Amino acid sequence: MTKHTYNYGLIGNCAYLALIGTDSNISWLCWPRFDSSFLFGSMVDPEKGGEFSIKPASENYTTKQYYIPNTNILVTEFHCQDGSYKVVDFAPRFNQFERYYKPLFLARRVVPIEGTPKVRVVCRPKGDYGKIEPSLLYGSSHIRYTGLEQQVRLTTNVPLTFVAEEKPFVLNDTKYLALTWGIPLEAELETTIDTFYHKTKAYWRQWVLRTSIGKFHQAAVIRSALALKIHQFQDTGAIIAASTMSLPEFDGSGRNWDYRYCWIRDTHYTLKALTNIGHFTELMQYAQYIENIAINLQPGDRLQPLYSISGEATLTERILDLDGYLGRNKPVRVGNQAYEHIQNDVYGQVLVSLLPLFVDERLIQEDRRNLLSLVTRILHKIEDTMYEPDAGLWEFRNKAQSHGYTFLFHWAGANAALKIAREYREYDMMSLAERLVKESKKQIEACFDEERGVYTQAIETKNLDASQLHLITMGYLDPTSDRAKQHLKVLEEELKTPEGLFYRYKHADDFGTPETTFLICAFWYVEALANVGRLDEAIEIFERLVGYSNHVGLLSEDVDASNGSQWGNFPQAYSHVGLVNAAFAISRKQDTDMFL
Repeated sequence: MTKHTYNYGLIGNCAYLALIGTDSNISWLCWPRFDSSFLFGSMVDPEKGGEFSIKPASENYTTKQYYIPNTNILVTEFHCQDGSYKVVDFAPRFNQFERYYKPLFLARRVVPIEGTPKVRVVCRPKGDYGKIEPSLLYGSSHIRYTGLEQQVRLTTNVPLTFVAEEKPFVLNDTKYLALTWGIPLEAELETTIDTFYHKTKAYWRQWVLRTSIGKFHQAAVIRSALALKIHQFQDTGAIIAASTMSLPEFDGSGRNWDYRYCWIRDTHYTLKALTNIGHFTELMQYAQYIENIAINLQPGDRLQPLYSISGEATLTERILDLDGYLGRNKPVRVGNQAYEHIQNDVYGQVLVSLLPLFVDERLIQEDRRNLLSLVTRILHKIEDTMYEPDAGLWEFRNKAQSHGYTFLFHWAGANAALKIAREYREYDMMSLAERLVKESKKQIEACFDEERGVYTQAIETKNLDASQLHLITMGYLDPTSDRAKQHLKVLEEELKTPEGLFYRYKHADDFGTPETTFLICAFWYVEALANVGRLDEAIEIFERLVGYSNHVGLLSEDVDASNGSQWGNFPQAYSHVGLVNAAFAISRKQDTDMFL
């Protein structure tokens, strides 16, 4: 089978995200929110998804796509018979009037490099997931696309006739295109885009300068950090799992999910990655998001595994009349039924995520006592759900088990609450947390298979699970102990591929046996290797895993071990989180070993 790669770059500004193909087409763009209908969505239907491209008039051309270093500004170069040019795409983001300016504004500069290339601009937005095809209204220097939820306007110095008729023209000077939602561009086109470009470039480079990372694979860590940053919806603080929906875990698998929501679990890992490299603003914004959710919970209510970016609880899953990725991967799902699941690890993840706000001296900006009641409520939810089977982190739809991973986060969450209680001398909370630490340890140990020397996926099952690598990476097991080393050895033997990739599990689930590996699991494995002292192996496998990124350093959710193909939603925040945290673990181990 031919290797499959996602040939897209990502831009964004914490208000929206867009995926741009190596052919310059805006293949994915949802406005006005991450979870809105696509305006351009050819990734899930080449016909109904519309198009916004700036391609050569002839079909005989080559392209090269790359980022302006240390930014989220994307460049796509075209080389054709008549000459060459580049398309520079970015989502404006910079400081202005004591706030971040992050408009629903897609800026495109088309710059001739040499010769007289002929290009064609195509702009065909769609509404309501391809059901609405807007009408065109002409202004003096813009085209309005009417019939959508808000006014969409393309302001450009490209002759409007050439845009409307999709007619080729000679690119003899720089052309500018500004696509806006709602509020149109009323200022000077060229000056505004040029100014936005320089301010956006400066913003991202300053953000990278404030990133604390070691020398180990800096470029890959920086690219992952930049991708993670723009997965946060700054308006509410929510962090989404991926910008896309219904990209299959494997071609024809039917495992097509909408990931444009805030999973509490995924957010825990994302915040760990960002705080590991010195970025705390995202944590403080997320704390406000989760507090707004928790304050609306009634007695007896649960925390869901995921919420919308505005904190909405109901995310009804439905199937759209679209052809799917590559024109053949149905069903195309919007919404996610997992919001109905019982996944009890979420309580521990909230507490672990919030812990730095209470104990990290760098964040001593205000008294956090207002959050103590939230900590207490969540700790009681750990108590209430300690012995309740759940769907687990892999979201089994038709099977509830007593998952070891859930107990691990009961343990971690209770430990986090214990540290908070000691910091604030909350003795009742301290007593409860101490008891829950002991209870959760008993449940974790109930997952131990004495015969094989490994912790299994759940109590009373022989099935193994890559998530149990966290027993080592989260410090439950002493990484120098024989038990930790044997546990890792058994997981390797059953779940690892020769390339160092890792399956989540090997047994059949609701949709059959998994056909692809889950990339973050391989990065968890790298972390575990570093922790147990197998540093050379950790480095070797990490460097292999970096090779599974696409041409601009972006990672997918899943990888086909047989040929290295990328599958699943893209780019996947989980995978980039895994890269950052694994690199951090290796760097920390290298620094420690240096002084031994």
